[in-house]
Amino acid sequence: MAWRGNFFIALTLSALLAGCGDHPAEQQWQTYHQQLANDLDQAGIERANPMNIGDFPERSARLIDIPETRDSMLNIYALRECQITSLIAARNNQLGRVAPPSQQWLYERTLWQRLSTCWNSDVPEQLSDEDRTRLQQLTVTKTAQLPAVSWNAIFDSSEWVKSFSRASQPLATVDENTITSQLEAIDYLQRMTDHQFDLDWQQDSSALENHLKTLQEQPLTAEVLRALLLATQRLTEANALLAQQKDVTHCLRRWEPQSLERLVDTAQQWLTAINRLIDAQPVDKPIAIQRYQARWLSLENAQAPWGQFQQALTEHQALRARFPTCSDN
Repeated sequence: MAWRGNFFIALTLSALLAGCGDHPAEQQWQTYHQQLANDLDQAGIERANPMNIGDFPERSARLIDIPETRDSMLNIYALRECQITSLIAARNNQLGRVAPPSQQWLYERTLWQRLSTCWNSDVPEQLSDEDRTRLQQLTVTKTAQLPAVSWNAIFDSSEWVKSFSRASQPLATVDENTITSQLEAIDYLQRMTDHQFDLDWQQDSSALENHLKTLQEQPLTAEVLRALLLATQRLTEANALLAQQKDVTHCLRRWEPQSLERLVDTAQQWLTAINRLIDAQPVDKPIAIQRYQARWLSLENAQAPWGQFQQALTEHQALRARFPTCSDN
């Protein structure tokens, strides 16, 4: 019976390995490679597996350390006119302590809003010197900490982290509705970040959670990056075949890279939004995030996936231009 189990395992592994090449994004490149090889009377194009994206930094490396603010509830009660006692009490209960990062973000911003509003009202005049000083110090502390709180809320959320998952596939098709909803999710995080010190701007808890849920539905950052890596690999392989052809009298059938053009538009739009959000916070970004951003997300670094793809595409277009276009298309 043991041989049957081993046979089943081997069969399953073979199916999984075969399935890698059946991914829609890969099939498009297989078709194009075969077209080029046929046009040039070559047996085929030597192919290799593209690299995967790097690991997203560990939690401890991507978060900013924020000292815990401690004070007795008696002292907090003395500031009850600021309407923060029930807010802090809810935060300190058992459920409040295990709230997800998004809810902690909402709590900290609401606390800052109430403290700032209170400090700029006539309440401080009614407080004792000691309580007035306490209110001032607490307001200053929470104001200084808010950008780091906002940063941690995003980078500690499972929804954000999942967007960079290595356990993903290259983006095969660009669904406009999906891309739009994902961009709207990033835009809401951007607006929360941009308006974090705006007393008149009110965050919406349900909107925030819904947008985070949208991000969790698809690891779009990873899919875009892996699609760029795949495209770069396949273009580089095609370039090698074209470059070694001494006889440039062969005609090439027209290349209709509409799917590649959609990838270019989506990747540029998505990476621009992601980089803008990462750069929005007035904080010293953790070194690990700086390195990850430069290596994988940058639109300027020639060694990042976007830059490597652009180089491979430019070279491919130049190499194709050496050959005439077949007239029977």
